[in-house]
Amino acid sequence: MSLLNTPDVYVNKVKIPTSLIDAEIQYHPATTRREAMIQATEALIIAELFKQRASDLNLIEASDENEEYIARLIDLEVAIPRATDEECRRYYMANQQKFYSSPIVEVNHILIAADPKDLEQREESKEQAKQVLLQLAENPNQFSHFVKSLSGCPSKEQGGNLGQISSGQTVPEFERAIFAAKEGLISYPVETRYGYHIVNIARKIAGEALPYEYVQQKITDYLNEKVRHKALAQYIQLLADEASIEGFTFKANESPLIQ
Repeated sequence: MSLLNTPDVYVNKVKIPTSLIDAEIQYHPATTRREAMIQATEALIIAELFKQRASDLNLIEASDENEEYIARLIDLEVAIPRATDEECRRYYMANQQKFYSSPIVEVNHILIAADPKDLEQREESKEQAKQVLLQLAENPNQFSHFVKSLSGCPSKEQGGNLGQISSGQTVPEFERAIFAAKEGLISYPVETRYGYHIVNIARKIAGEALPYEYVQQKITDYLNEKVRHKALAQYIQLLADEASIEGFTFKANESPLIQ
């Protein structure tokens, strides 16, 4: 055991050096070092299991530079079924709420700009946006006036109009607010990394259900990948069950690396 509590791990008596585990940790971001260390150790155990099995089957070639033998091993030993059209259609029917075109929202806004790192400025911008909203509630016709006098967005030259926005065209925090809102003035300042927005939804066009033929390939790819992950998890667990692993309890089905 190292000073950093990295375990001594052996796979069929082959040691995975603690230095290798420590170096691998950087590729597994997690909330704690322990979680990162567990994921790093799992990844190296899987790599060693693949390497040993490929060696047993004489699949490792001298020309291999990037562990190409892993693909050869999987092709040889892992049966990965493909999703049928019937399965894809069944998934489509059971999850139709997922297959809609993006709604379209026509938006006018006033941006009270604020540096995301300047907390004092952001608080001032928030209060200013609240005051503007109170005035607009009494006199909606002042919107264009406030656009010209306050907005820090280039859209002020178009009266604050951002045009028709669909999913993926602006920052997520702005999208969440405008897609959830009804037509009209949003009653609270919408916070984004740019500051606080006073938003008027001029028009909303709801998304439409997409036909099966339009999403068939997406569903096929998703189901095939899901089945592939399950087959790989089962194969890795089989290799682990047949191996002698010391210093670490390994369960492929619980590993986030192959879920």
